[in-house]
Amino acid sequence: MSQTENGGSSDSAPDATIDLRGVKCPFNFVKTKLKLETMDSGQTLAVVLDPGEPIANVPRSVQEEGHALLKTTPRPDGLYEILVRKA
Repeated sequence: MSQTENGGSSDSAPDATIDLRGVKCPFNFVKTKLKLETMDSGQTLAVVLDPGEPIANVPRSVQEEGHALLKTTPRPDGLYEILVRKA
């Protein structure tokens, strides 16, 4: 089982998930940010993103906002899933 930087399990289900496949930049980050605003500090959000600009920009942007990027996982369908812990 993998561990997150705070020692907890990163294999447990996220508190919320949003699927942003097909959503263009910067709207995918805006939707991620809005979802995080509805969550409590310490909760985790899984975000499904397209390759290219979305996977390059959204993880960087959430970190710039002060949130923790716990994991980036390529999926077999060519998409990516990131796991973010709200600051």
